[in-house]
Amino acid sequence: MKWEVKTLDDLCDIARGGSPRPIKAYLTNESDGINWIKIADASASSKYIYETQEKIKPEGIKKSRFVEPGDFLLSNSMSFGRPYIMKTSGCIHDGWLVLKDKNGLFDQDYLYYFLNSQVAYKQFDKLASGSTVRNLNTTLVKKVLVPIPPLEEQKRIVEILDECFAGIEQAEAIARQNLINARELFDSYLNKIFTDSEQDFEIKTLNNVCIVERGSSPRPIKEYITASEDGVNWVKISDTQDQPKYITKTKQKITKEGSQKSRKVEPGDFILTNSMSYGKPYIMNTTGYIHDGWFVLRLSKNLDANFFYYLLSSNMVQNQFLNLASGSVVKNISSDLVKQAKFPIPPLDEQKKLVLQIENLHSQSQKLEAIYQRKLENLAELKQSILQKAFTGQLTQ
Repeated sequence: MKWEVKTLDDLCDIARGGSPRPIKAYLTNESDGINWIKIADASASSKYIYETQEKIKPEGIKKSRFVEPGDFLLSNSMSFGRPYIMKTSGCIHDGWLVLKDKNGLFDQDYLYYFLNSQVAYKQFDKLASGSTVRNLNTTLVKKVLVPIPPLEEQKRIVEILDECFAGIEQAEAIARQNLINARELFDSYLNKIFTDSEQDFEIKTLNNVCIVERGSSPRPIKEYITASEDGVNWVKISDTQDQPKYITKTKQKITKEGSQKSRKVEPGDFILTNSMSYGKPYIMNTTGYIHDGWFVLRLSKNLDANFFYYLLSSNMVQNQFLNLASGSVVKNISSDLVKQAKFPIPPLDEQKKLVLQIENLHSQSQKLEAIYQRKLENLAELKQSILQKAFTGQLTQ
């Protein structure tokens, strides 16, 4: 039998969420509060939303969108097109779309699997608008085409998918845990090296082994940002996203006038985040200028740069930064505090020997991580292959 093809508009009433503003004025801890459903309440690995972290006052319902158990939620920005099924009621903001069953033409799990498939995602991808942050709106989502076999066939497909995916998800869980174990093995080894070194080498503070200076920002910064060729590199936290160890380029530049009100850093300098992901070290591979969200650490000649990088990355030092950090919401480290961090400093030749040991294990650890990461990718591809067959009528027992 040839399957019908319906639009999501044929199957569901689709509406966008709304936010009572200012939202802070509507948040409440009272017992009569209504669940306030945020993207953070949805786990990337979960199918359902059971509870929320926040609630809003009942009067906020009129300025939002109320959803009920059984409704589908669809993220319409960022990780757009990701579906969840409600297992509770509440209100949704405008980062969500709600899909309510209109005529009972689909099995709930069948539609869930479809919305998770590349068959659906490719349509979302094509329909999504916006160059930087792509968004889905109700008009676009209504156009998505869904293959709809008879309900009995839908249920048969769901049974097969449930059975197949149970095994795949178990394999994914094992691979994911192995990936974590590989990373933790290296972290544990790194920490052991420096903990053992405490008994053999001199303990020094950060202030003893390098010059610590805080960055500064020309203000208002917008007036100093430039696209001119004579602009100078402006180092931001976002420049570290794809660069785990080195900073080789920046997304923005500032004028030379702005650089006079900032702090210069050069190749070989260490820069250290002092807020948000505080304490994370990076090595400069270019010249630039840093704002007050950074410290620059200028090393003495008695320090090997790679040894110092691994030392700063170790749990021994990171835990010290954690304890030194102040602030309840966004933790910060002041220059006076960061200078107090203590660690063992062996002679330069011993530092180089330790680096060889560390990098050998790091290489082995990365190979293991690559194996498990590829395993996860293969399992994800297998899922999509099965889903492709499911929604093109090729799935058999």
